[in-house]
Amino acid sequence: MPLQNRVDPFGAIHAVAERGMFTGNRGIIHDPDTRTLLPRRWTTKAWIICECDFGERRRIPMGRNGGHNRPGATAGWTELFFLDEVTALAAGHRPCFYCRRERARDFLGRFATASGIAEPRAPQLDTRLHGERLASRAKPAMVTPADIAKLPEGAMFSTGASCFTRRDSRYLQWSFAGYISTAVPEADGFVLLTPPTTVAVLRAGYRPDWHASAGA
Repeated sequence: MPLQNRVDPFGAIHAVAERGMFTGNRGIIHDPDTRTLLPRRWTTKAWIICECDFGERRRIPMGRNGGHNRPGATAGWTELFFLDEVTALAAGHRPCFYCRRERARDFLGRFATASGIAEPRAPQLDTRLHGERLASRAKPAMVTPADIAKLPEGAMFSTGASCFTRRDSRYLQWSFAGYISTAVPEADGFVLLTPPTTVAVLRAGYRPDWHASAGA
């Protein structure tokens, strides 16, 4: 059975077969003996997006990687997985300063432009994102049909049942397996999934990494 560590654009965590392009974490939120999630869904405000392959590192997902998986060692951080960076950003994560340093610097620099903060630090960004993440119980932001046409590429929104984004003037419907092209969703209003701070970073020019199913 798949582990419960696949994240959807709402930030909820599921057990599905598809792994996706990126991993990441929100701290230690699993029991290494059963390899199952604990009731909490984060232990830190720094929700990050990491490379699945980095150097010679090897991990056992939801194991005891904090103690090199030795019996009795403490749990390491809980590995979560995302279809792509667009999905991870919608869930409220941001690039890791360790394994994705250049991407993280780019993201923080565009946050500076968008926020007007001259030299922001990562904790400032994390605190702001934490207040906007749906998965950390933020109040959902609503957008109108007119608003979605003005969202930057890679911002995600939902009708409640399905998640959507836009790329190259095409609307795409999200799933754990990838995207499919779709007509403009019909609804009186939509829930904005991507945190407003991240929407501003995208509008300032940050270009997320997309799953191949989204097209070139």
